[in-house]
Amino acid sequence: MIQIDRLKRLRFRAWHRGTREADYMIGGYFDRYHETWGAAETDWFEALLEEDDVDVMAWALRTQAVPAQYAGPAMELMQKLDYVEIPR
Repeated sequence: MIQIDRLKRLRFRAWHRGTREADYMIGGYFDRYHETWGAAETDWFEALLEEDDVDVMAWALRTQAVPAQYAGPAMELMQKLDYVEIPR
């Protein structure tokens, strides 16, 4: 089981990226999928958080090629963008 403190840290980092758009995209992704993650997916997401928001958003929006270390099912879920809820 993934440590609760680790998930709390990841959630905070996902929702405090610096721009509202990145918060919604990355934070929303975390909220939607983290409960299904094992250790490998959690490690992937933690590494992704080290990348610049501009790059992560470009990969998710498919305006830049996804680097090999981030390509795969988890990024494909991010690229769907069906998890982003815009608060009113």
